[in-house]
Amino acid sequence: MAAKKTESTGKKAASAAAKTLKSKTASKAEKTAAASALTQVGNKKVTSKKAAGAAAKVIHDPKASKEAKTAAASALTQKPDKAASKPKAKAKASAKTKANPAAKAKKAA
Repeated sequence: MAAKKTESTGKKAASAAAKTLKSKTASKAEKTAAASALTQVGNKKVTSKKAAGAAAKVIHDPKASKEAKTAAASALTQKPDKAASKPKAKAKASAKTKANPAAKAKKAA
């Protein structure tokens, strides 16, 4: 069962995200992370994998502005728990094996 999300973007992070989105020099990753943070103001939405990846890039970018890093940190704080997600790759592999007896025999060999 997924953990209940209790975090949302605060005023400081929302302001930083808005400045980042208005910036003409902000990178695509910075704007993606900022948009994710702003989307989560006052609600229970969570950060997508794409936005979390962009936020991680921003956090590690020495050229990123303080505002962009603040927005990125807010987005990463609201990422869903890893434990809540189910391993999908294994389920797909077993479904293929069940549907195809030849693949099952090949796997056993």
